[in-house]
Amino acid sequence: MSAQTLPTITNQASGSERRYDLDWLRVIAFGLLILYHIGMFYVTWDWHVKSPHAGPWLEPVMALLNPWRLPLLFLISGIALRFAIDKSRLSQFVPRRFMRLFAPIAFGMLVVCAPQAYFELYSNGETGSDFWAFYGQYLDFDMEFSILTPTWNHLWYLVYILAYTLVVVALLPLLRRLDGAAEALFEWLGRGAFGWRLLLVPTLPFIGYASLLAPHFPSTHAFYNDWANHAELCSIVLIGWFAAKSPAFWRAVQRRFGAAVALALALLVVLAAARLNWGAVRAEPGLATLVMVVRTVFMWATIVALLGLAQRTLNRNGKMLRFLTGAVFPYYILHQTLIVAVGFWVGGLLLPVWLEAAIITTATVVGCVVLTEAIKRIPPLRPLFGLPVRAEPSRPARQVAVTG
Repeated sequence: MSAQTLPTITNQASGSERRYDLDWLRVIAFGLLILYHIGMFYVTWDWHVKSPHAGPWLEPVMALLNPWRLPLLFLISGIALRFAIDKSRLSQFVPRRFMRLFAPIAFGMLVVCAPQAYFELYSNGETGSDFWAFYGQYLDFDMEFSILTPTWNHLWYLVYILAYTLVVVALLPLLRRLDGAAEALFEWLGRGAFGWRLLLVPTLPFIGYASLLAPHFPSTHAFYNDWANHAELCSIVLIGWFAAKSPAFWRAVQRRFGAAVALALALLVVLAAARLNWGAVRAEPGLATLVMVVRTVFMWATIVALLGLAQRTLNRNGKMLRFLTGAVFPYYILHQTLIVAVGFWVGGLLLPVWLEAAIITTATVVGCVVLTEAIKRIPPLRPLFGLPVRAEPSRPARQVAVTG
């Protein structure tokens, strides 16, 4: 979803104040994604290239980010989708949104992700040092490599958001009829002692997906046959859709913020202990199932806690937010290719791990900033990185309510 299209949402407490908390939360979530992908260079999990220092030492920390980092992005995308559709004519919205997402996907597969595939396959001994000879093979769909090319790699998020957008459009008459029922449900969830309804009831379908679908459809991000991911992520988008303009939902988040933080921290400790004893957990089916349930509740409690924290501390505009909101989409598209390319080069130097990580992080951040600033100034490139063809004029932010 374009960084330019994430709307601000009325502060339901005041009814008149413009909120910027979700803009900040979205920027932070994408920032964590960039750091997470740098971390993938250092863990034993499958990834495109690996550091000579790769090992399990970082995995417990990254495992505690996994339950909630992507659901949070898809929830915010669902909220943004609701506001974008409500303020546009559908006949204008659908082709505009399709091209806003499809152009970066197509360009990303043809250009941005090709170096990622090259460095991965070169590291595996599947291609030679001539990139342009490889590129001809990359485009021919002959499946001569161990990975399918051309590939969308990290751009799977855009592919999935595009698909879920089309699902929402197709179901739009039904979704609008369900607004009243959703508001009543959010009102009910906000009641109950200690916030147990809000923090536990929404996790039930996700526990079902993890129990019934995930064992048969492991995560691939290849779209086809990725049914466990589709069930979870599309459901999160729909929750965001109904929550976007729901006073009851935002009241519940405010009211149950303390309980959400307490539950998330408690489950964080439990999951950290489980991760440090992962071999024993996986060996016992009953214990593994219990950890799955704890992980799912932790996911939702953390999201509620972050929404509440953002309401309290991040509901303010500024030059930095405006700059990052306009840059986060190109940063997302560019960052993984920079990490893979720099990681491939610096990994061969056998530097100390702290210096190696500092070089990769610095090069990725600087590369994102420099390339994005160049892209912004070249109109034909802007749509290929999720930006409008013409830059919007800079103007001071006004306090304008977006009422539900």
